[in-house]
Amino acid sequence: MQADALYFNGTIYSLEDKLPIAQAIAVADGRIVDIGSSRDLVSRYRECAEAYDLHGMTVIPGLTDAHGHFFDFARSLLRLDLSEAKDFEEVVKIVAGETARRADGEWVLGRGWDQNRWDEREFPTRRRLDEVTRGNPVYLERSCMHAALVNSVALRLAGIGRDTRDPEGGRILRDRSGEPAGVLLDEAMKLVSEKIPPMKKSEMEGALVHAAERCLSAGLVGVHEMGVTEESALIYEEMYRNDRLPLRITGYFSSELEDFDRLVAEGPIGDCCGHFFSIVGVKFFSDGSLGARTAALLEDYSDDPGNRGILVNDPDELYEKMFLAHQRGFQIAVHAIGDRANRVVLDLIKRLIAVRPVSDARFRIEHAQVVSPEDIRRFGRLGVVPSMQFVHCISDMDWVERRLGPRRSRNSYAWKSFLDEGCTIAGGSDFPVESHDPLLGIYAATTGADVSGKPAGGWHAEQTLSVEEAIRAFTINAAYAAREDRWRGSLRKGAAADFVVLSDDIMNIHPHSIPSISVVTTVIGGKIAYSAEGSPIG
Repeated sequence: MQADALYFNGTIYSLEDKLPIAQAIAVADGRIVDIGSSRDLVSRYRECAEAYDLHGMTVIPGLTDAHGHFFDFARSLLRLDLSEAKDFEEVVKIVAGETARRADGEWVLGRGWDQNRWDEREFPTRRRLDEVTRGNPVYLERSCMHAALVNSVALRLAGIGRDTRDPEGGRILRDRSGEPAGVLLDEAMKLVSEKIPPMKKSEMEGALVHAAERCLSAGLVGVHEMGVTEESALIYEEMYRNDRLPLRITGYFSSELEDFDRLVAEGPIGDCCGHFFSIVGVKFFSDGSLGARTAALLEDYSDDPGNRGILVNDPDELYEKMFLAHQRGFQIAVHAIGDRANRVVLDLIKRLIAVRPVSDARFRIEHAQVVSPEDIRRFGRLGVVPSMQFVHCISDMDWVERRLGPRRSRNSYAWKSFLDEGCTIAGGSDFPVESHDPLLGIYAATTGADVSGKPAGGWHAEQTLSVEEAIRAFTINAAYAAREDRWRGSLRKGAAADFVVLSDDIMNIHPHSIPSISVVTTVIGGKIAYSAEGSPIG
């Protein structure tokens, strides 16, 4: 029996019932050909050219982010990072510094601000930006990617003024005099973002390589890329064919594309480049975000009476597009955060199942953050996959009760309730909205606490998961959510040889210690794709 590589002397958690813990893995042609004890496999594959001693360290299946924005993540690495700004004045200072370095008329782009982390929690306005930006248009995307702050120069370039009407599915916030205040919500963001000059292709490719390195160092072997455009798909295909991206991308086209009908008619893009890139589904939108108060709710926001958020697409029109994609064999993934949006999407999925039942459809609802108890039960009955981002909880918990009130906040981030209804939760991060680090997601899911350990006992601790349940969300469940569980997600014969070597035994330490774990080595297709400095492996 032949093998290309042998990894032995480890504590390997396979996530398979037949052999839950092993010591060694043999690899050939990117797949696991054998798994078992070190003694057996070292004897069996003594002629193997590449043998790696794991030095007793812990191995788990490679982690997959089931809801990320990899292209946006790469692009964000070239923009101002505003995520650590403690108040709006710090944002203004960062923008002023960047403006001073740029020629008049050049765009200043940034992302990551979040007014909910500031003492002054209301949306900022363009006034202070105008004072420091002269002739430079400014576009600053909020952390949730459902709101943007722009200055007056950008508003003028986009032709936005007092008489500009709100686009369908979006909102232009205005001051008391009726003038645009500078914040654009959801579909209104496009009025300005579409004026931003495209990035050079070579610059974007370099950013994608850097982004892949960041992901690999965090233990990610794959990403479900939500919102792929035709342009990004072509860049991905070219880079994969030239062997420049060592990370698996499972893509979902954006439903907002101008050529949506043509792309859907052409059907899914099957696995290419050794199962490294495919487009299997379409991502749709039903509402906005809680942070921007545009998530669609059944009742008013507790801190904004009269506002129930936005349904960004008419439900009947959304159904027609979902049906078209479903008919052509695409998997359906729909963004829904508020309880109203989740109910609307579940109703649409029920209609699709009645009209065109498919045994392996695996409909997905992305986020599923605020869901009524009766609709959580519907997820289970309809077989809908809740694709959830555990880190949203620890980012939102300081303000979510003010936004929703105590009753609805108890129905938020209800991970355990979904599992109790038989749902398969796929774990993601929504990066770059949140950190791309999957270990932080596992920590959030198991503790319900921020990285400082607060609140003591966890926020709604009754909804937390076990460590194994959380790891499954980022491995075999993520594979299931994309219909890839036949060949990846756990460590077994015939599966992809994707795994991560960790510095500590994640299954046997206290969950509050998970952030201290480091990724030692990341292996994809049996080959070492990342090794930390000083790693004894490879």
